[in-house]
Amino acid sequence: MKHTRGTLYLVVGPSGAGKDSVLDGAKAALNANGDYIFPRRYITRPAHAGGEDHIPVSDGLFETMVGRGDLLLNWRAHNLRYGVPGSVGDHLAQGRNVVVNVSRTVVDEARATLAPIQVLYITVADEVLRQRLIERGRESKSDIEKRVARAQEYLLSGDDVHMIDNSGELSVTISSFLMAIGSSPVSSADNI
Repeated sequence: MKHTRGTLYLVVGPSGAGKDSVLDGAKAALNANGDYIFPRRYITRPAHAGGEDHIPVSDGLFETMVGRGDLLLNWRAHNLRYGVPGSVGDHLAQGRNVVVNVSRTVVDEARATLAPIQVLYITVADEVLRQRLIERGRESKSDIEKRVARAQEYLLSGDDVHMIDNSGELSVTISSFLMAIGSSPVSSADNI
């Protein structure tokens, strides 16, 4: 039986926009839905370093994985290497939709080789972004200002881009995100 190819949903946005929180909420809402896959990324960061649940790898192993073609997409950011597992291609071929956080720098490559894709661009007001970065406590004041400035430098456009504002309540953002990937959140009325 031939499957319709699944859609690759690329989640992008500036550091501190709340991508991980939105993804965690969407993943929880779709936990029982086998049509959506949320793969863990390979990152050259220790497991205990905080942040998202990822697969920690050394720089050497990461380079080996790139050479073997084990990664569907990979990039470098903030002195780390990131990779999307090659198994994502199998899920897409089997008709499953894949939702993954990526760098804006790999969107054009994905558009050229992994269609159909949709880009879910998580945005946030500058003042909200600044406050979240301060609360996170990982960056210096000057690094925070660089990140806030950089958030506006590299905007994506195209018919496949969905802008989702995460400046307000997280639950509202998650609902908007679920609608953008074609899955409405379940309300209590739906369970009656």
